[in-house]
Amino acid sequence: MPRPTGERSPAHRPAKAGTPAPRVRPRLPARGRAAVLCAAAVAAGTLVSAPAAGAAPAPRTAPAASAPSLAWEKCGTKAYPTLQCASLKVPLDHAHPHGRQITLALSRVPHTARTYQGPLLVNPGGPGGSGLALAGFVASSLPKAVAAQYDVVGFDPRGVGGSRPALDCRPGHFAPVRPDSVPSTPALEKAGLERARAFAKACAERHADLLPHMNTVASARDLDAIRGALGAPEISYLGYSYGTYLGAVYADLYPRRVRRLVLDSVVDPSGVWYDANIQQDHAFGDRHRAFLAWVAGHDAAYGLGTDPARVEDEWYAMRAALARKPAGGKVGAAELEDTFLPGGYFNGYWPHLAEAFAAYVRDKDDAPLVQAYENFGAVDAAGDNGYSVYTAVQCGDTAWPRDWNKWRADAWAVHAKAPFMTWSNTWYNAPCAFWPTVPARPAPGAADLADADLPPALLFQATDDAATPYRGGALMHRLLRGSGLVVEEGGGNHGITLAGNACLDGHLAAYLTDGTVPRGDGEADAVCPALPAPKPLAPETAAESAPPEPSDSRGARLHGLLGPRG
Repeated sequence: MPRPTGERSPAHRPAKAGTPAPRVRPRLPARGRAAVLCAAAVAAGTLVSAPAAGAAPAPRTAPAASAPSLAWEKCGTKAYPTLQCASLKVPLDHAHPHGRQITLALSRVPHTARTYQGPLLVNPGGPGGSGLALAGFVASSLPKAVAAQYDVVGFDPRGVGGSRPALDCRPGHFAPVRPDSVPSTPALEKAGLERARAFAKACAERHADLLPHMNTVASARDLDAIRGALGAPEISYLGYSYGTYLGAVYADLYPRRVRRLVLDSVVDPSGVWYDANIQQDHAFGDRHRAFLAWVAGHDAAYGLGTDPARVEDEWYAMRAALARKPAGGKVGAAELEDTFLPGGYFNGYWPHLAEAFAAYVRDKDDAPLVQAYENFGAVDAAGDNGYSVYTAVQCGDTAWPRDWNKWRADAWAVHAKAPFMTWSNTWYNAPCAFWPTVPARPAPGAADLADADLPPALLFQATDDAATPYRGGALMHRLLRGSGLVVEEGGGNHGITLAGNACLDGHLAAYLTDGTVPRGDGEADAVCPALPAPKPLAPETAAESAPPEPSDSRGARLHGLLGPRG
């Protein structure tokens, strides 16, 4: 079939230069905390609505005759009152555009300024994250004068949330109490393998028709279908975490349809996805030790000692005790890892996690730990959906090793240096060892994504990010010629723009206003200092062990919206 203007065939790309770097995969909390604000308004079929009040003039280019039109319906919330929702049918298999159709759930905050810069599509990562609420967050967090120039458009990628069909391979897969993730006995390893095989088998039984079409390239083609339905010759794009990889793949396939490209917390494209996990295991080990050092630095609040090594010993002693006797009958060793993993993404959670840690160790009180698990680690129905999509896309993007002996040997080798999440992460991805489908072609890698045809992109990267380590941003900066790299020096959070750092947000606003990209002499084109580390909770709030309320900070709001494990 003829390809639309501006599209590049993955099978016929010119060879591109690119120096591979160590690999990394994004991973975000599995809880599925992003609110699907538009789910009730988004249904298969067409919605009817009146034009938004005060809407600005129509887009510069009318939709092509063959492109479906979108009917937007008001679906605003207290937080995002101008949010609108719609749905869009796209081919399940883009190679057969007139075949079976699936439905994508969309949201937008329409532009209000006379100057209109087109749509800005936003994605929270994952894969498996819902982007419906993210549109409202981005539109309300950007400077008003900037946001007013864009239609900020969110979407649930195929299989996610309000899109239909939505994947849910094995409901309750993360129900507590699960086997200890560290397989110190043959029985524990057998239990882990049985769970991984059961998940892969359940996906095959429930979604055999969908799995061959669950991959990043298919989602990138969905992005272009959204562009066409919006009637836009080009799109601007802001992606976090895995969303950076999705955006880079879109830019590779459709370089002339990209107006502006913002990648925040950048996936290293040189190793999707098995080897990437190994590098990430090391990085999360370092980030967990940073949390424990922070606890030691606040001994007056937590009473666990001033020596980080001693605090680390206390944490692993807590883990061992919970493996023997789960707290509240629901927080065992595996659930403890789930609870503390979000602290590797956002240090705003550290005070809450530290309170639960100290209460268990110092006061012999496990109630705050159980509450922390409910707040940070427990997986709800949205989390089951997010994990199903995460696994389908990651397993569907590229071939994973099928020999469990390799997985075992690699995991034990990394565990010796970085025990915090190595085995937890291994089991999280283990269904890929038994996945029922094989990718028709590998997902695009570093050599594919270098492209001189793109307009200058803008990249943001924290130096100590664990989910997408710094090297990913540095490599992507080299691959995307003409791009600018803004570094948050000393920052360890994952997802750093629109999270309260005025220096970073100033560069983002300038770029979205007129395309300004900073230029520097070194690897980084601009450097912003990280925000200060959090402080312990005040005594009156410490007993609650609750996560930050969405109104507490922009950072807390953002990290409540970012996709499951990436």
